[in-house]
Amino acid sequence: MHVTVILPTYNRLQRLQKVLAGLAAQTYPNFDVIVVSDGSTDGTDAYLQKPSFLQKPGFSARALFQPNQGVAATRNHGLQEAAGELVLFIDDDVVPAPQLIAEHVKWHEANGADVVVMGPMLTPPDFAMKPWVQWEQAMLTKQYDDMAAGRWQPTARQFYTGNTSLRRQHLLDAGGFDANFRRAEDVELAYRLADRGLRFLFNAEAVGYHYAERSFASWLAIPYVYGRNDVIFTRDKGQTWLLPTIAYEFRHSRHPLIQRLARLCLDRPRLSQFVIATSKQIALLGHTLRLPQIPRFAYSAIFNLRHYQGISDELGGKQAFFELAANATEKVGPPTK
Repeated sequence: MHVTVILPTYNRLQRLQKVLAGLAAQTYPNFDVIVVSDGSTDGTDAYLQKPSFLQKPGFSARALFQPNQGVAATRNHGLQEAAGELVLFIDDDVVPAPQLIAEHVKWHEANGADVVVMGPMLTPPDFAMKPWVQWEQAMLTKQYDDMAAGRWQPTARQFYTGNTSLRRQHLLDAGGFDANFRRAEDVELAYRLADRGLRFLFNAEAVGYHYAERSFASWLAIPYVYGRNDVIFTRDKGQTWLLPTIAYEFRHSRHPLIQRLARLCLDRPRLSQFVIATSKQIALLGHTLRLPQIPRFAYSAIFNLRHYQGISDELGGKQAFFELAANATEKVGPPTK
């Protein structure tokens, strides 16, 4: 099975070089790599035009260039040029372990054509992450452990394109990524793939190491945009199960203190800013004192507060969200095929 690796990149030349070195060390022989530079300005484009890249040992490589348009358009650009039966998406800060491609291919061969295979993006042992990114990685690791142990099955909600693969034809039939979304564009595509009957699988052995670098402001923007998009996906994209699922989880799964913070802070920007700033300082203190439960809860509170504010803003105010939560008496989920 021939694999095309699509690798979008933007201003991460040093990380990109490590990812390419990881691809050169793959045990699986039959693959090519398409790197798509999304308007990079840090020397990436010049590097990708050098013979040393174009003649990369171990795999066939090519580079594509475009003005900055966002990662969805970047992946679509690579998809248009992909020739492999199987497409593997990897991010420019995810360094693949040597067996990553081989593990993806093995699971596709074992499970049939209508599957999406997802691998973990693990914390590198040689990299010091910012505390809020450590929290993000810890949440991912918990999901990985739960899926690997069979405590719950992977779904479209775990579709992160930093390390995932599927048949190229499925991507083409689904229309690729929606370039209107700058975040959550991967899960939006995954919902459409699920609607087409694809199954999602998690292979814990298809390991990539995630060298994630994110400022606090950048990290803080993520849950807010995801919250707004959750409403858009429910309202405009036919995913009518999604918002009721989030409302049910808020009412039945979130810590009571996080519920109270949301009821107190939503639609109160000054109070929210104060709570977020205070929680950040508490988290940093807990990190300094090596009391991991403190930053874990503090960052969870911040993340959830911004997520629910995004939902509330897209719904038109917190009242609509809390009315939805009050009526969430049954557990719901995506339709099964």
